[in-house]
Amino acid sequence: MSGPGYAVVIPTVGRPSLARVLEVLLDAPPEAAPEEIVVADDRKPGSNGPLPGADHARVRVLRTGGGGPAAARQAGWHSCRSEWIAFLDDDVAPPADWPARLRSDLAALPAEVAGSQGRITVPRPEGRAPTDAERATVALEDARWITADMAYRRSALETVGGFDTRFPRAYREDTDLALRMIDAGFVLVGGDRECLHPLREGERRLSLTAQRGNADNALMRRVHGPGWRRRTGEHPGGLRAHAVTTGVLLAAVLSWLTGRRAAAGVLGAAWTARTALFALRRLAPGPWTAEEVADMALTSALVPPLACWHRLTGEVRHAGAGPGPAVRAVLFDRDGTLVEDVPYNGDPDKVRPMPTAARAVALARRAGLAVGVVSNQSGVARGLLSAAQVEAVNRRVDELLGPFDLWRVCPHGEDDGCHCRKPEPGMVLSAAAELGVLPCECSLVGDIGADTDAASAAGARGILVPTAKTREDETEAAAETAPDLESAVLRLLAGAPR
Repeated sequence: MSGPGYAVVIPTVGRPSLARVLEVLLDAPPEAAPEEIVVADDRKPGSNGPLPGADHARVRVLRTGGGGPAAARQAGWHSCRSEWIAFLDDDVAPPADWPARLRSDLAALPAEVAGSQGRITVPRPEGRAPTDAERATVALEDARWITADMAYRRSALETVGGFDTRFPRAYREDTDLALRMIDAGFVLVGGDRECLHPLREGERRLSLTAQRGNADNALMRRVHGPGWRRRTGEHPGGLRAHAVTTGVLLAAVLSWLTGRRAAAGVLGAAWTARTALFALRRLAPGPWTAEEVADMALTSALVPPLACWHRLTGEVRHAGAGPGPAVRAVLFDRDGTLVEDVPYNGDPDKVRPMPTAARAVALARRAGLAVGVVSNQSGVARGLLSAAQVEAVNRRVDELLGPFDLWRVCPHGEDDGCHCRKPEPGMVLSAAAELGVLPCECSLVGDIGADTDAASAAGARGILVPTAKTREDETEAAAETAPDLESAVLRLLAGAPR
């Protein structure tokens, strides 16, 4: 079967349905199977139980620490090297032929096509109409560019910077990415593959928690302008009507508190009428069960003020927000990347910056990125260097190229079993924590495979800048390469506003 290679990234909070998704991928015939399978474990820190179905040698689990689905997907594609990255939700049910149909969808797509969306189908309940909460799931069938089943070229993700991690929930992060793809000149198409999305069971009053998405709508308006809904084919939202209803309610309460009882009565009646009409519109499709009627009565009273509150908090939180680089920090390797590689150098006088290093660091700073250094210094463990000598060399690098926002040095040897020595992710994770950013918001730029492997293990974006000492297999295995440091930083800033 022809078709480009692809990886599958599945963000999860540990739903049992994850095992079903993985089974389809793992059972695929070799000619259709994914090259990489990454499960982005986005459970909160401290949740260490096993993930359903993920204990397989072909499945790579990446801990993303509860940063949300956008951050989980961002870390997932950072860690993959395949030409295409297919994103699946952990609660869909792909059929057995999904891998083969994905390859068929991706085969021979022209270069301007950056994304392929699979169809989502939602079964209806038997013998009755869907409830309000179930209709929210049914609506996924008509949603454009949702990442329940969406494949993107990795090169296109690199160009636009990937997912915007300012979106904290599974709501607008996929629409935002699609609009930025289109703005960059790419084309998105629909595929012939199909996934089943089961109805969520036992989720009553889902409309109340769904109002948090109004804060994300505020960010969408800031980033894409007031006409963003038209571009996605969406109908106008109900915020204006909710604002009127909430205003009437507040006026009624204020009138009552100030002793204007007649006005309060009129306003209260108006609020009751608006709320009743809202509830009846929501109830019209059915089912007219006692439970559904009670839920619609309660939530129709609460939705308008909740929608307004969340929109207000979003407007405040995202005031002045605009498109920004997905990467917020750049971590550089030291020897062979920032400065010439002098083996086990303990002499500050031998420090010589690499070509374009000064310009690259300055460019990152001007763009508002944090800059740091992560360096293996096994010469300390080998007795060839003292910690003081390493510090003296670091100070000289700071004088020539810095100051850097942080330094991380691993003094251990290969056999010490530490978690900080690259290709382990320890220094990247530690640096991200100190800088106050997510690991997926970092990039690690280095000259050998251990650097890009450490980035991959942490969910950061790795870029290899090969030198004469870089092995050919390391260059071939790298997902991203750049000819020099300045070019590497320019790649990271490609999707940022000019």
